[in-house]
Amino acid sequence: MADQLLRKQESSTSLHGDRSLILGVDIGTTSVKVCIIDSAAQKCIKQLSKDTQANVPSELGSEGNKQHVPKIISALHGCISRLPREALRRVEKVGICGQMHGCVLWKSGRAWSRKPDTNTYDIDEVSHLYTWQDTRCTPEFLSSLPAPDSHLGVHSGYGVATLLWFLRHKPQKLQLYDRSGTIQDLVVAMLCDLDTPVMSVQNAASWGYFNTQTAQWNTELLKGAGLPLSLLPSVVGSGQAAGRLHSSWLGLPAGTPVMAALGDLQCSVLPLLTCNATAALNVSTSAQLALLLPDGFQPPTAAAETGCISYLPFLDGRYLAVAAALTGGNAMAAFVQMLQRWTQELGFNVPQSVVWTKILSLADSAAASPTTTSTELHIVPTVRGERHAPHQRATVTGVTVDNTGLGHVTDAICRGIAANLDSMMSREWLSLRGVTRLVGTGSALARNAALRRAFQKTYQVPLQMADETSAAYGAALAAARCL
Repeated sequence: MADQLLRKQESSTSLHGDRSLILGVDIGTTSVKVCIIDSAAQKCIKQLSKDTQANVPSELGSEGNKQHVPKIISALHGCISRLPREALRRVEKVGICGQMHGCVLWKSGRAWSRKPDTNTYDIDEVSHLYTWQDTRCTPEFLSSLPAPDSHLGVHSGYGVATLLWFLRHKPQKLQLYDRSGTIQDLVVAMLCDLDTPVMSVQNAASWGYFNTQTAQWNTELLKGAGLPLSLLPSVVGSGQAAGRLHSSWLGLPAGTPVMAALGDLQCSVLPLLTCNATAALNVSTSAQLALLLPDGFQPPTAAAETGCISYLPFLDGRYLAVAAALTGGNAMAAFVQMLQRWTQELGFNVPQSVVWTKILSLADSAAASPTTTSTELHIVPTVRGERHAPHQRATVTGVTVDNTGLGHVTDAICRGIAANLDSMMSREWLSLRGVTRLVGTGSALARNAALRRAFQKTYQVPLQMADETSAAYGAALAAARCL
């Protein structure tokens, strides 16, 4: 369906027309996505994606989660190079977003080098990307840190927490670098050849130790903890420019304005929150449920007052109420990987694509004829824990001899993903705020009918899938708003 819409848009909006274009980029957890929109019609006319395959083993085992930055940049180059050159020449602004919370470090003046023959970049003195899924910061370590001067708490996988962990456990690592940011901030710095990285309020809030009311880092707290303040990026308002393309880049003209990178969550929900009665549901690797709060809303002063709901900065001074679960499509992916391991141990080799097709088909069949025993099966699929409950693990209850088929188990995992998010932002909480429908996005939700059914049943409101759903599209829309 998405491909049909894209072809229709491409045929109705010529790449060779007179209207200006905007490039949107999303540096995601598993892939890079790019999108070109017509700034007047705000319609996507071309979009592409490429898996990064950037995960690398961590010396900390399951507690670490890191990615190889050159592979991410290579995937970005691959996407941009496949876009029509005529369209790239007419891009008037670049909007970028990416996976939040994560941290990458680099050496000023030595992190990247441009290859004039190809208009691409080599990555040099840059650390791995320590992602939002990294759990090296144990609850015990986090409790030893100073309490942030912010309404937002600090969790493992958050950029400043990761820097403080290195400061305590591997200080020699920090001595190799003098700059840091999210992966999308590194991309912006590279394209604009910035000596000091520029970070938006959205990404700064996702790092921890940032006060959104004053738009300032908790510099005194961090200085007292021994963190070199030179590692902290400069912060600008969400929706402001970070700089301009230092050189032509794969067809994009030098001097093209580049916006300060935004969070992928905010960009994912930007096209969806069209009215006050709508909440945006995004399920890809993780899962988020977001509601745009009224103009003038100010968050509570302490993180403890918000529970599982975070109040994240959006655009134009407004906030989102967000339940951000670590448990989403990654729980289904872990189940598929487990099935693959089992079949390999039995002497068979079943491709992941075959496993996915089969279990989703069986889940549809199980849902079509539910039984008492099948609905008794309950799975809490929190294999990675949750930020508010890092030690929580997955559990299975209500097992009988009649409900262990793959379809029943798959359906129970989907119900568990929905129930987990409901425990963070409940149906009743949304109803009190006038929400009457969910608008869905995210690859896991789009591909999995059983998951969509589970959310509709859990929240008891209609769920409508959005036509244009990528964070790259939202990044381009955000840039268009600031023309």
